Amino acid sequence: MLDKLLTGIVLIASFYLLFVIGKLVHSLLHREYDLTHELVEKDNPAVALALTGYYFGLVLAIGGALVGPSNGIYEDIIDLFIYGFLSIILLNISWFLCDKVILHSFKISDELIRDQNQGTGAVSFGMSIATGLLIYGSVSGEGGNIFTAMAFWGIGQIVLIVAAIVYSRLTPYDVHDQIEKDNVAAGVSFAGVLIATGLVVGPAAQSDFVSWKEDIVGYLLVVLAGLVLLPLIRFLTDKILLPKVSLADEIANQETPNTGAAYIEAFSYIAASFAIYWCV
Repeated sequence: MLDKLLTGIVLIASFYLLFVIGKLVHSLLHREYDLTHELVEKDNPAVALALTGYYFGLVLAIGGALVGPSNGIYEDIIDLFIYGFLSIILLNISWFLCDKVILHSFKISDELIRDQNQGTGAVSFGMSIATGLLIYGSVSGEGGNIFTAMAFWGIGQIVLIVAAIVYSRLTPYDVHDQIEKDNVAAGVSFAGVLIATGLVVGPAAQSDFVSWKEDIVGYLLVVLAGLVLLPLIRFLTDKILLPKVSLADEIANQETPNTGAAYIEAFSYIAASFAIYWCV
C-alpha cells in the first residue's frame, strides 16, 4: 500500500511538471499577447475561454499517458514523459490547424485580443477539448507506440476537420461570418459540435493495439457509425428539448442572438455523443 501511495505521489508530481511545461509552451507560441494583462487588466473573457479550453485539453492529453496498468515506477515515469511531451506537441499543432483550417476566415488571436470575441474563444475552447480527447484515446491503451499514437491522432484530426467543414456547410447560416461578427451563440454551438466529435472519435482509438489490419478497420467503422448517428441523435434531442423552436433562427436570424438556445444545441450534440459512446 505504501509503495502504491508513493508511486501515485511521484506520478502526480510528474503530471503537474508536464502541465507546467505545456503552459510554458503555449506562452512561447503566443507571444502576441501578455496573459496577465489580458486576464487581469483588460478582463478579456475570450482569452480566458480559449486558455481554459487549452488547459482542459492539456489535462486530458497528458492523462492519456497515465491510464493503464503499471509497469513499475521507472517505466511509468519514462512513458509519462515520452507521451506527455508528445501530447503537448500534438495539442499545440491542433490549435494551429484550428486557426488555419477550421476558422480559416480570420485569425484567432486577432479576434481574441482585438475584439475580445467570445464566440471565437468558445470555438478554440471546444477545439482544444476535442483534441485532448483525441490524444487521450491515441496514447492510452496497451500494445501501441509513439507512431501508432501519432497515426490515430492524425486520423482523428482529419475526422474532426471534416466534421467541422460538414457542419459549416449544413448549417443554414454562415458560421464563420457569424462568429467573426462576435456572435457568441454561433461559437458555442460550433464548440458543442467539436467536443461531441472528439467524444465519438477519441474513445474509438482507446482499445489495446493489436495490428493495423485489425485495429484500423474497427476504428474507422466506429468513427463512421458515430459521425452518421451524431446529427440524427442530435436532431431527435433537439425535438425533445426545444420542439417548437428553430435553433438557426434563434442563433443567427434575430437582432440579439440567443446564447441560451446555443447552450441547448451544444448540449444536444454532446449528449448524443455520450449515447453513441455507450452504445457503439
